[in-house]
Amino acid sequence: MNSITVPAYAKINLTLDVTGKRSDGYHTLDSVMQSVSLCDTVEISANNSGLITVDCTDKSVPCGETAERNIAYKAAAAFYRCTGISDIGLHISIEKHIPSEAGLGGGSSDGAAVIVGMNKLYGTNLSDKQLCEIGLKVGADVPFCIVGGTKLCCGIGEDISPAPPLEDCFIVIGKGSSGISTREAYEKIDSLNLSERLNSGLYDGSLSSLSKAGGNIFEMVTDNSDVSEIKRINTECGAAYSAMSGSGSAVFGLYRGLADAEKCLSLLREKGFFAEICTPLPYGAKP
Repeated sequence: MNSITVPAYAKINLTLDVTGKRSDGYHTLDSVMQSVSLCDTVEISANNSGLITVDCTDKSVPCGETAERNIAYKAAAAFYRCTGISDIGLHISIEKHIPSEAGLGGGSSDGAAVIVGMNKLYGTNLSDKQLCEIGLKVGADVPFCIVGGTKLCCGIGEDISPAPPLEDCFIVIGKGSSGISTREAYEKIDSLNLSERLNSGLYDGSLSSLSKAGGNIFEMVTDNSDVSEIKRINTECGAAYSAMSGSGSAVFGLYRGLADAEKCLSLLREKGFFAEICTPLPYGAKP
């Protein structure tokens, strides 16, 4: 075997709170995260070039001379470094479907797919825990994208514990043409003086419990008009719950019935938004 294809599943934050900031600049979080069926497709091929190379269907993603900025590249380099494999040579090909600057973990999921795929390709038989340790060196969301499912993620993302599985539903994800800078979003959060925290402990797996758990704190600081418009459309279409994912700018709506989800999908696309219907998954990246 010298090549393998791995689906890189997006994530949504069913709830998201920022609980602090560490001395190294990383923020600590409290979030219920959920894998969804929207995914990129990542193919990795081993070769004897001595190089890591990347190509992608989305030309805005770092490739070629700028590939070292790509999380997928960083994931491959970290895997080689941590496993001690010296005979390096890998080409990464990414078919992109997850929009960028959306809070959907597009880059992190690609990195997770590379790590999981290389573990299979090179027969290193690392455990999920070991894979997550490699992933954390690359990005805070990569460990979750490796294990996936429904999880409570705390710390900077490395403290992952089981959460009640999300009840069966249809998920409409919508995003406008503009993204939101993660760095700028966190700077705005830092400027807030919040005394009350969201309470992810109120989430019990049901759609109805999500509103009680508090939503997404980043909605307090976003001025992206597409976010409020997409939420409005979800509400009018009967979503049981709707929130922004991550630091934005994608918004998701959770629906008990497919007909209402399809109505929302149609309205979002009529307005020119990116929109897809997907479903929750009980796992993350796997070959």
